[in-house]
Amino acid sequence: MLKAFFQNRRWAAWAYGGGLFLIVSIFIQVQFTVLINNWYRVFYDMLQAPAGHDISEFWSLLFSPQLEPFTFFGVITLPSPNSFTWIAMPYMALQVVTLYITRLYAFRWRQAITEDYIPRWRSVEHEIEGASQRIQEDTMRFATIVESLGLAVVRSVLTLIAFIPVLWTISADVDLPVIRDIPGSLVWAALLVTVGGMTISWFVGYFLPGLEYNNQKVEAAFRKELVLGEDNKHDHARPETLFSLFTGIRINYHRLYLHYGYFDAWSNLYGQFTTILPLLMMGPGVFTGAVTFGVLNQASNAYDRVDGAFRVILDRWTIITELRSIWKRLHEFEANLDRYNTGHDVAMPETEPVRG
Repeated sequence: MLKAFFQNRRWAAWAYGGGLFLIVSIFIQVQFTVLINNWYRVFYDMLQAPAGHDISEFWSLLFSPQLEPFTFFGVITLPSPNSFTWIAMPYMALQVVTLYITRLYAFRWRQAITEDYIPRWRSVEHEIEGASQRIQEDTMRFATIVESLGLAVVRSVLTLIAFIPVLWTISADVDLPVIRDIPGSLVWAALLVTVGGMTISWFVGYFLPGLEYNNQKVEAAFRKELVLGEDNKHDHARPETLFSLFTGIRINYHRLYLHYGYFDAWSNLYGQFTTILPLLMMGPGVFTGAVTFGVLNQASNAYDRVDGAFRVILDRWTIITELRSIWKRLHEFEANLDRYNTGHDVAMPETEPVRG
């Protein structure tokens, strides 16, 4: 799965060059989100005290192309736009290009795996369960999920690097007993809530990977019988056989839906708590005058970024569950390819030349 793409010279340009482009693109996008976060504070502080500003400042914050110094990660200072339009438009354009390259990257990965599997599969005489599904569907899903999940992790790491200093500074405005004396309290709150959430999610979703794996097995058996029936309905695809196979599908799906039901209940509860937590911590400061409306919005936005980066795994738990089942199936498939390999194409055996 990995060797076919990352250890093949043919795909080196895409595997490493394309990956580098995506990482650099995400880095730039994160910097744009920091600019937008800073813009929130200025804009909402202006709305809170309109008497001290005029309408020209309002339009300037929305549309002016004026540049101001901006420091990347506290190291490099470059001129950057300070109006919403001139921040948002390049950001959206870069997102579109990144999504396009991302889709191409995932397909190239799938192509590399497919081209690696097909010759090996043709050299196997032993029947391997669900081989067609492994080569056609699982390779596509594996490449797509791993690529998107990998980029999400990279984005989260860069987001943490960019936003933790912002959130740490804003934490000084928290006005709650005990908590106000903890440096970086908002950062620690996001970290502790995420770790606790991931721990609970692991136990709540413990059975999901196995159920997903079993689900693919029963679906593959049902699909195989239907495919065989297309060519020979006399010996295959009999109603009693199909209904029996579909009963297995129904039972497994009902179990899967039950387990996803209580996992979804926990996930929604966790999501609502993390939404309101920064308001609970910063809200009292608004009434004491220690926190302005702009700071409250900036804190809420920065907390969402940091919290979202911390719980990148938790938010994609169902996707990771699916990936774990796909990885298990493909790993078994590769093991069978190696175990039953004959060393030659079994569909085209070598023949002795005809002698005259």
